[in-house]
Formats: sequence, structure tokens, C-alpha cells
Amino acid sequence: MVVQTQRDEVTWYKCEACGLMFDAKDDARQHESDCDGEDPSYIQ
Repeated sequence: MVVQTQRDEVTWYKCEACGLMFDAKDDARQHESDCDGEDPSYIQ
């Protein structure tokens, strides 16, 4: 599930499975469909 959060007066969309954050809701939803629930192997 993607949750909306505020940080530094900016809206972010966070993948609840792995914690990765996106500035675009569509990007977060796309990631969610491919996410395996593990920590990301890279830092964004």
C-alpha cells in the first residue's frame, strides 16, 4: 500500500512494504506493483 506523508513541506508517497519514498503518486504505485517487500538494494 502507498501512503501519503509530509516532509519538509513536500508531499511524498511511501511504499509501506519497503519504505521507499516517491514525489509522484503514479511512480509509487508503479513501484508497489513490482515491490518484493524487502529493503531497496539502492538508495534514492
